[in-house]
Amino acid sequence: MSFNTFGRVFRFTTWGESHGPAIGCVVDGVPSRLSLKAEDIQFWMDRRRPGQSKFTTQRQEPDAVEILSGVFDGQTTGTPISLMIRNVDQKSKDYGDIAERFRPGHADYTYHMKYGIRDYRGGGRSSARETASRVAAGAVARKVLEAAGVKIRGALVQMGELSIDRRRWDWDEVERNPFWCPDAGMVQTFEDYLLAIRKEGSSVGAIIEVVAEGVPVGWGAPIYGKLDADLASAMMSINAVKAVEIGDGFSAATLRGEQNADEMRKSGGGVAFQSNHAGGILGGISSGQPVVVRFAVKPTSSILTPVQSVTASGEEVDLITKGRHDPCVGIRAVPVGEAMMACVLADHFMLHRAQQG
Repeated sequence: MSFNTFGRVFRFTTWGESHGPAIGCVVDGVPSRLSLKAEDIQFWMDRRRPGQSKFTTQRQEPDAVEILSGVFDGQTTGTPISLMIRNVDQKSKDYGDIAERFRPGHADYTYHMKYGIRDYRGGGRSSARETASRVAAGAVARKVLEAAGVKIRGALVQMGELSIDRRRWDWDEVERNPFWCPDAGMVQTFEDYLLAIRKEGSSVGAIIEVVAEGVPVGWGAPIYGKLDADLASAMMSINAVKAVEIGDGFSAATLRGEQNADEMRKSGGGVAFQSNHAGGILGGISSGQPVVVRFAVKPTSSILTPVQSVTASGEEVDLITKGRHDPCVGIRAVPVGEAMMACVLADHFMLHRAQQG
């Protein structure tokens, strides 16, 4: 299996499976003499960690990060940083019934057809467990971005058919509820809705918004190195993501040209934009406005409602997926989206510095 590496200058390679002894990543291209301790990474890992509320999988993983290389006396050395996260709460027996059955909505069938073998224990390499490694890499990327003053935050803005009221957006509220919801008025509604979905043995999708503030003008390159293209690739690589928007995204198609134009006026020695329909990126290059990305996460495919499938030998079966699963996997996608945003921006920061000085 190839293509386990993301990025160009700042790049990371993830490894491991859901029910293996450990997962981890190797982060390359990190400048030397950055302050980095395990606690710096652990802070972000704890935000993604499963089992923290009744609305996520009850798999109990401490997600404790071990730094194996690339750091000496609390500083990066410029050499590859190897990070390991041990798996401690696997229940592989929960997946014995699907060893020869393909779960609809999962990668079971495609992995089997492509490789001729698959690790059916929790999905193996295709499991969302792999995203813990991305969050670890993202924590290192945030250290790179500190010098540029970039701040990255994410929030859940829609669950199923229920959306937040953007007039009540409060970033502080995101850290106060289990849904990463910026609208305090929707928290109870989301809770009642998701409990009903879980009781029915089903699941639901979500839309996540990630915003990066402090990104200067000039990151990204025209044509094949566009910042928005790399962000779209990064978000689409996250498990269960089926669509990505930059700025107004699909809504831009409903606007007229004069409505969509982010008009400009002089402001001191620079430029002030009157709106941000473009999501902070023009021609593939950052404009200095907040970079805004949204992505849609499909409903969790592992559900207790019977669904039709087939076995590896071609037999038709009705399938119920056992195990511990999120009724809305989009909830824990918020820190993952933040991490991927950080990795892309760190990469473009270093590419820009190399080209422009």
